[in-house]
Amino acid sequence: MQTAVSRPDIDAIRRSAGPEAAQLAQRLCSETRGEVMFDAAARGRYATDASIYQIQPVGVFVPTSVDDVHTALAIARESHTPVLSRGGGTSQCGQTTGAALVIDHSKHLRRILHVDADAGTAEVEPGLVLDHLNAALKPQGLWFPVDVSTSAQATLGGMAGNNSCGSRSIAYGNMVHNVLGIDGWLADGSHVAFGPVDTLGAREKAIADFVRELALAHRGEIEAHWPKVLRRVAGYNLDIFHPQNERPYTQDGSVNLAHLLVGSEGTLAITERLRLQLAPLPRHKVLGVINFASFHTAMDSAQHIVTLGPSAVELVDRTMIELARANPAFRPVIEAALIGKPAAILLVEFSGDDRAALLRQLQQLVALMGDLGLPGSVVEMPDEAPQKALWEVRKAGLNIMMSLKGDGKPVSFIEDCAVPLVHLAAYTDALTEVFARHGTRGTWYAHASVGTLHVRPILDMRRDGAAKMRAIAEEASELVRRFKGAYSGEHGDGLCRGEWIRWQFGPKLDDALRAIKQQLDPSNLLNPGKIIDPPKMDDASLFRFPPGYRTIPLTPVFDWSAWNVQNDPVTEKTTAPGSGGDATGGLAKAVEMCNNNGHCRKFDAGTMCPSYRVTRDEQHLTRGRANTLRLALSGQLEGGFTSDAVGDALDLCVGCKGCKRDCPTGVDMARMKLEYTAQRAASHGVSLLDRLVARLPDIAPLASRLPWLFNLRDHIPGAAALGERWLGLSARRSLPRWRRDTFTAQAPQLALASRAEVLAAAASGNNAAVLFVDTFNGHFESENARDAVRVLQAAGYAVHVATQADGRAPCCGRTLLAAGMAEQAKQRARALLDTFTPFVDAGIAIVGLEPSCLLTLRDEHLVMGLGDAAVRLAGQAMLFEEFVAREHRAGRFGTLRLHAATRPMLVHGHCHQKAFGVMPPVLEVLRLIPDAQVESIESSCCGMAGAFGFEARHHDVSMQMAELSLLPAVRQRPDALIVADGTSCRHQIHDGAQREALHVARVLAQHLRD
Repeated sequence: MQTAVSRPDIDAIRRSAGPEAAQLAQRLCSETRGEVMFDAAARGRYATDASIYQIQPVGVFVPTSVDDVHTALAIARESHTPVLSRGGGTSQCGQTTGAALVIDHSKHLRRILHVDADAGTAEVEPGLVLDHLNAALKPQGLWFPVDVSTSAQATLGGMAGNNSCGSRSIAYGNMVHNVLGIDGWLADGSHVAFGPVDTLGAREKAIADFVRELALAHRGEIEAHWPKVLRRVAGYNLDIFHPQNERPYTQDGSVNLAHLLVGSEGTLAITERLRLQLAPLPRHKVLGVINFASFHTAMDSAQHIVTLGPSAVELVDRTMIELARANPAFRPVIEAALIGKPAAILLVEFSGDDRAALLRQLQQLVALMGDLGLPGSVVEMPDEAPQKALWEVRKAGLNIMMSLKGDGKPVSFIEDCAVPLVHLAAYTDALTEVFARHGTRGTWYAHASVGTLHVRPILDMRRDGAAKMRAIAEEASELVRRFKGAYSGEHGDGLCRGEWIRWQFGPKLDDALRAIKQQLDPSNLLNPGKIIDPPKMDDASLFRFPPGYRTIPLTPVFDWSAWNVQNDPVTEKTTAPGSGGDATGGLAKAVEMCNNNGHCRKFDAGTMCPSYRVTRDEQHLTRGRANTLRLALSGQLEGGFTSDAVGDALDLCVGCKGCKRDCPTGVDMARMKLEYTAQRAASHGVSLLDRLVARLPDIAPLASRLPWLFNLRDHIPGAAALGERWLGLSARRSLPRWRRDTFTAQAPQLALASRAEVLAAAASGNNAAVLFVDTFNGHFESENARDAVRVLQAAGYAVHVATQADGRAPCCGRTLLAAGMAEQAKQRARALLDTFTPFVDAGIAIVGLEPSCLLTLRDEHLVMGLGDAAVRLAGQAMLFEEFVAREHRAGRFGTLRLHAATRPMLVHGHCHQKAFGVMPPVLEVLRLIPDAQVESIESSCCGMAGAFGFEARHHDVSMQMAELSLLPAVRQRPDALIVADGTSCRHQIHDGAQREALHVARVLAQHLRD
């Protein structure tokens, strides 16, 4: 999606940030085509990365071309404004935070410029995401092998700036070992091409000569102080002329000046393009998961395991295992890798082109563990699918670890120290003792193959965390020195390790690094305060949550008390809900669960985040929204929680709940938007359109009696245009058609069981079900409810359709919630509870058809103060396909007879089905049909999202969401039967692809034998 270029209000900038900022913004607007953002919310969203730090930038610039970057650099230089280049913003040490003009390369500068498959090289722009490059390379049998855990969101430019490593560095090395060249600009605007020294131009050669002379002059210091391990990313790579890394920087021993820029964190140059060394994609992989009864034994075993030639050896400790088990998406995956209750597991991978040879290596691993006294400790995974699933759990390690509730969080500052493998067990034992002395503990995971284990002690930075961080860092540094390791082994220096560069290398080498910075950037324009003259790691003025951090008082509409807790840093146990001292009742703490890891920027499998996928804007991203909410709730945004800035950030959130499941820390932005909408409605009122949509269940009975009148909008010329002008309903969108033959009208012909009959059937042990017929399936698509009854009756069930005491159909209140009418929604919910509770008490399942309605009973109703009755209903509320699958597995669906399928079936899952993990029953039920060929569409949100896709201001975004994968997949399969359980999804498929999609109940009914 090409959004309109953002042009700020210069007068507003002048008032809030001063004349210099206004002049800078004005020049960027007039001299470039990029997006210019200087408002407080935008700057706040770019003030943080995945570290503990927050520094407000001067402004944000999103270039559309390399010319924009060059021009912005010139403007910044002339105005003496520092410049900070940024990719995915996932840095863990504060590298991408600073009081500078932030240039975000990730939105537009993401092209693959050239691939030479024969030479195994690629040329790319810095904003390209690693996974996107590897997806393009896969058909050619190639990949870029620096496979960081954030590969779905990490940009190649950021990886080069950080000297990233990845799980398989034992086989492929670090970023520095895989970069062939970097073109870019120095601070003075001159264009440079850094590569092999024998190919350099005059300017580049002069720089190379300068660095060579420095290295020669400090040869003794380099030999004495430079860490001799693979994982050393601190400072600048001064040793390229006298390599100290255990793996040569180049295959032929030559010098490549581009390696000076790798790991420089954007302090020496701005990257225009990178030339990368690719590797053949291994045809096969096998995995052995070693289960250890003690952590020490796991660490001591690593040095022996690497002798077998694995491509990766990765650690997951007991705490990480338990956190993974607590995540519904990860639980079955991690449990398949366990033998009993291990203290730690090591994932040992062998890769190559000869599968038989790899299987032999796997058996060698089994034998080795037997020789080490651990027979029967290896879970063998020779097949790709379980391997891939387990690697996803490992890649999510950091994010899983950050899911701890409470103010104490695992803090990054010593998480990537690297030591030789022979010392790994002793180092981890000693550091564990350090943590204990300071009243905390660490969770260990990651790269056992190269002696770099990620560990983050739990600290409360709002209270005594900074003092403990300093003390632990100093003791950890002594351990690193004792064991001859590197203090900064993977995640860079940034703000948390910059001050340790001088400690690591000594004052003479630190001064040499300063000389490099002075030579390339004498005006200190590029990312100042990183590597050279960094601040103290515990400077509280730079913290995101400094001592004294407070939130504004706010009484939430929903119950957020589950997040309003504190935790014990040793046991990780949390206090009782509501005891955390949050002035917002837990809402702020729920928002603060976002650690800025950027997992929501991914484009691969899963739902999260559909609005970002079409806009690529930080504002329309789960992380960007969470940051906006955090700023508002802590009083850092004018207007507070109900401000326009918050509304703008939440505007394109479609409430898909993808983040509820896909976000490793469980940030539920859909619920947060409902909270905002309710608070905003209370202070600003509800629009006419929102009121009409909210009252749809009330309007439905009248509209079904006069369908010709309510359908006139789609028949009278000009009516749709008037509807758009007056109400905001898109004239380009068809509306659902009202009809007389509603489900209620058809009910007398369906032999439905009465209330007494269904209760009696359940009491006597006979099959019974209560069907929850929502407004959409009751009035617009009554075939779905009718066919659901037919299928259940064909299977021998007494089916009752409940009505309220007033004769109305029960309603979940979702349309009211979406409009911010929370109190009215609670009234509806209570009436629904009164209707269904007698059946729930009798043990009868409540079976729903529309995912968004039924799953409201299992989600929002539990946080609306409805009491235990809501909890009990949630336990028995099931979607139609869940119920059918459960009953069939229990052997109670034996009377159902279906004839064979004649067409393949293509299934699109409703977002809420995906979020609650209930897509598998859909596929399971469809496969009850003989000869059924069932295939899922790998898609995010369809883009309709209730009223969202009907609104004129959202129509284009709605269609772009659908065009990402859903509609193309439907068009490519004209032979297939399209299955979609969501009413909005079916409407989008109809409007966008002119195809009819069917609810699973209709599909089953169509295959019933007469």
